[in-house]
Amino acid sequence: MLNNELNGNNNGLSPDYDGLVRFLIEPLLESPELLNFDCEQISSTKRVWIRLAFEENDKGKIYGRGGRNIQALRTVLQTAAQLSGDTLYLEIYEDEERTRERRSKPPLRQAPPPRPAGHHFTRRPIRRSTIG
Repeated sequence: MLNNELNGNNNGLSPDYDGLVRFLIEPLLESPELLNFDCEQISSTKRVWIRLAFEENDKGKIYGRGGRNIQALRTVLQTAAQLSGDTLYLEIYEDEERTRERRSKPPLRQAPPPRPAGHHFTRRPIRRSTIG
């Protein structure tokens, strides 16, 4: 059957993308029941979109060090899609409100109040002499 799939004769069978995503991602999550994903298959164009959303505290485990985990997930899903002749797109969504808060810049410090006219330093400035 693998040879038929490699040659493009998969008899109309498509991989179980939902089961594959659950199998690969749920072990990484602290709360697997909070995983949200959608798998949209368009048979006329042979395209598959998988959209993932997960909790912020699971983000590090899903992405992995240097993005290794998410890249491995993408590779497995794309390989399964290629075997059935599909083109796969993986999209990851974050909570926009949390992302906006995290990306916002910290408030600027206020400038010190201007000095009144005629204000003098209490110390004399350091004078440097050049020898030469």
